[in-house]
Amino acid sequence: QVQLVESGGGLVQAGGSLRLSCAASGRTFSGYAMGWFRQAPGKEREFVAAISWSGGIIYYADSVKGRFTISRDNAKNTMYLQMNSLKPEDTAVYYCAADDLPNLHAVPQGVIDYWGQGTQVTVSS
Repeated sequence: QVQLVESGGGLVQAGGSLRLSCAASGRTFSGYAMGWFRQAPGKEREFVAAISWSGGIIYYADSVKGRFTISRDNAKNTMYLQMNSLKPEDTAVYYCAADDLPNLHAVPQGVIDYWGQGTQVTVSS
């Protein structure tokens, strides 16, 4: 059974940092792109960042550019999201996703094969 499990969420003050992890298990994700999405209360889930299998191609939403860094360690089947200079508007449930499509930032979310259960990030002002 394929599983993506996020961890690292929590409560942080504005200006602080958090590091999210997404551990993949149950199959090999060789060749798969992975990404982070988030859903704030009352809003639709939105794209945050995505990374190719090699790590050589990375996309960010404009709202997080310069503050968030996505990375992955394929030997550990794990993806990360380093979040710095956090703002209250970053408060959301953060989900990791994986698919063999290369453009997770641009495809309809409904076609993405694998999703985690989400981890809550709350940024207080």
